Amino acid sequence: MGSIWFFEEGAMYYVPVFVLVLVVFLISSIRVLREYQRAVVFRLGRAIGVKGPGLIILIPFVDRMVKVSLRTIAHDVPPQDVITKDNVSIKVNAVVYFRVIDPMRAIVDVEDYLYATSQLAQTTLRSVSGQAQLDELLSHREKINRELQEILDRHTDPWGVKVSTVELKHIDLPTEMQRAMARQAEAERERRAKIIAAEGEYQAAEKLTAAARTIGTEPSAIQLRYLQTLVEVATGNTNTILFPVPIDVIQAFRDKLVQPAAPAVEDDGEG
Repeated sequence: MGSIWFFEEGAMYYVPVFVLVLVVFLISSIRVLREYQRAVVFRLGRAIGVKGPGLIILIPFVDRMVKVSLRTIAHDVPPQDVITKDNVSIKVNAVVYFRVIDPMRAIVDVEDYLYATSQLAQTTLRSVSGQAQLDELLSHREKINRELQEILDRHTDPWGVKVSTVELKHIDLPTEMQRAMARQAEAERERRAKIIAAEGEYQAAEKLTAAARTIGTEPSAIQLRYLQTLVEVATGNTNTILFPVPIDVIQAFRDKLVQPAAPAVEDDGEG
């Protein structure tokens, strides 16, 4: 009886230890991944697949996992010193939007896909900006952005990374270039102002010519216009007194001035 009691007493001590080991085993085996997360599982150093999201079970001390986020990452490319095609020294920075589409390749094929993508974005930004002229960088940003996106996406595709968008954020120009561009813009505005003023004068002259032809065909039109002008001048707060003169009187004086003088009779010297 004494030996049986000793066995039962020893078993009572082993049960809590077994339960503790089981709990530790379960805690180290169970992992929970969120909806945007995936786990690349390595078993004794060999990649066996991608698991998640949700609840996954790993073999303790045998399996190791590396978490990968599938959300879009906005990476700020630091300012890069660039010499454009027309030999202008500028600083250009950009923002790159990318995400992982193949977690296995993003972990196995490249050491650090975030660092690799960042370095590739910097070198590509310098290369593409250096092949363009300053005016093209300033006025054709969509073309430059599209070219940057295509180059980055083509190089990051073997890493399982998809570059969706690249946007130039800021182009820092030298102070001398800013003043030169300001003078150029001012001269361009003055040129446009002069052209618009000249076009206005030309159109006004055409309208006056057409009005003169219309008035010339109708003699009474000039008299009506004359009376309308008097009304416009007399309207308002003015102390000017106007005496309308009939157009016929002005016409009579005009005809007399226009009429050629009679030829003078030559004196032949006879008495």
